[in-house]
Amino acid sequence: MTPVILAGGTGSRLWPKSRAALPKQFLSLTSEHTMLQDTITRLPSESMNPPMLICNEDHRFLAAEQLRTINIKNASIVLEPVGRNTAPAIAVAAMLATQNGDDPLLLVLAADHLISQHQAFAKAIASAQTLALAGKLVTFGIVPTQAHTGYGYIKAGSAVNDIGFEVAEFVEKPNAETAQTYLDGKQHFWNSGMFLFKASVYLQELRKYNPSIYTACERAIATTEADLDFIRINKEAFESCPSDSIDYAVMEKTKSACMVALDAGWSDVGSWSSLWETHEQKDEHGNACIGDIMLEGVTNSYINAEQRLISVIGLDDVVIVETKDAVLVANRHKVQDIKNVVNKLKAQHRSEFEFHREVFRPWGSYDSIDSGDRYQVKRISVKPGEKLSLQMHHHRAEHWIVVSGTAKVTIGEETQLLTENESVYIPIGAIHALENPGKISLELIEVQSGGYLGEDDIVRLADKYGRVK
Repeated sequence: MTPVILAGGTGSRLWPKSRAALPKQFLSLTSEHTMLQDTITRLPSESMNPPMLICNEDHRFLAAEQLRTINIKNASIVLEPVGRNTAPAIAVAAMLATQNGDDPLLLVLAADHLISQHQAFAKAIASAQTLALAGKLVTFGIVPTQAHTGYGYIKAGSAVNDIGFEVAEFVEKPNAETAQTYLDGKQHFWNSGMFLFKASVYLQELRKYNPSIYTACERAIATTEADLDFIRINKEAFESCPSDSIDYAVMEKTKSACMVALDAGWSDVGSWSSLWETHEQKDEHGNACIGDIMLEGVTNSYINAEQRLISVIGLDDVVIVETKDAVLVANRHKVQDIKNVVNKLKAQHRSEFEFHREVFRPWGSYDSIDSGDRYQVKRISVKPGEKLSLQMHHHRAEHWIVVSGTAKVTIGEETQLLTENESVYIPIGAIHALENPGKISLELIEVQSGGYLGEDDIVRLADKYGRVK
């Protein structure tokens, strides 16, 4: 069995924590691990092949680093040059999995779901495996706990081998009255977007019901390219692929669909209100608090503080989320409207749409701690053994002051080592590079000065991460 983890989303429903450059699958929201890491570590280890991760090219180094930190080796990280929804992503995974004549079961999972009861999850997988080996396309239907209007539903049909059910129909997100009818009737289950099937069976059904997707994906994997830890597929071919979900492209058409019920504390963590619902340590007034929080007369609220004290007085049903560069205050029942704020940020080209103040790079991270007219101050952290690109700037000069660790600095033809409290000046136009040759993290302060300080004023001349254009 090969886990196929779909990690290509760039969702905005959990702004300001989630940003385009750091979406929720790479955030720690429900445990000390990120949601991607939790998705992998909860898998039953028996008979599992290394996972195959499908992710956005812009997130490739984040994904690789998060797998490395939980000691996941030999994983395949497949890069989508553009997003084309779930049916093509799974097709690419199935084609790659069968290239050498193998035909594994594919356990298709989203990278950003919460499942709190791992034993129940493993039991459902074992039940679904029996059906998948018999040629069924199995989806997991979540036993509903409320009349939820934010999920699609699956109506269960006749029982199959006392393990699952035939799929009678897939139903779009209902209104409140219809959702209550579904809950009372006990025949409808939430559509989880998780699947188990043979790779060959999925490809066979895709080719039958959506040959244009099949053909485009076949062309896309015909010329794969290995790049560091990643597998690149043909960009032009994949861009030509129709965008469609697995539900519309295959599951609603095939005669081989069936469903296994899953009751394992599942949530798609699709909003701040769902995080409030699933928070296990609410106080006696129904408040879920994370960080340095002080409350007075507050009920049924979700408050998340990243680095500052948040004090709240006399409010009910609110969501308050603080990050280094933004604060969200919302009615807990209106958090679906966050997308409107995010759309405005995007339209206004605000950096808060895409980046946090702290930005992660394959070599480490930088935090923009201060800025003003013609200057910017950053705290830069470089991991042991890592190196920034050989580069130059047309519009800014830089001062580097080492706070801890050892910096190997190249300016033009000269290279020098700097340690704590030592500094160096890089003039405008000077070709330079920064490296951490040591065994501990390198921390330094960078002071930029000049007429233009944007990140696009970086001319890369050489780069170990393949970012030279």
